[in-house]
Amino acid sequence: MDIAEFKHCLPEKKAVMGFDYGAKRLGVAVSDLTCTIASSYKIIYRSNKIKDVEEIKKIIRDKEIGGLVFGLPLEMSGKEGQIAAEVRKFAEMVQEETGLPCAFWDERLSSSAAESFLIKEVDMSRSKRRKVLDSSAAAYILQGFLDCMQRV
Repeated sequence: MDIAEFKHCLPEKKAVMGFDYGAKRLGVAVSDLTCTIASSYKIIYRSNKIKDVEEIKKIIRDKEIGGLVFGLPLEMSGKEGQIAAEVRKFAEMVQEETGLPCAFWDERLSSSAAESFLIKEVDMSRSKRRKVLDSSAAAYILQGFLDCMQRV
């Protein structure tokens, strides 16, 4: 789904949830209800798909989520590789389970950008960064999407 279509499907006064997908951890960020600001929310430590989806559904209820954005890990050439295929498969499952509109955002270098911010701007230690990097990357991904969505 492209950004314009996503924006059209998004209910008014509903937040958007962003994801930084990983095999072991799923970084989660949420927007405010005006879809202007993304905030790091939490890290879901992956166990199995059923538990992962249940935790996502709980966040959807708690945070009034109306749409989902998944970081798509493209190769530097712009092509989709194996991990991008895994993200698409996971996103399809989550979308089927929740019924919410789903979009993708190029996440190349998002973890690097988030880590650089945590080092330079927050002066966060390596051990503390490890605990928040995935959700910070999700916020970086989601903020890029929200900024673009405001221009559409």
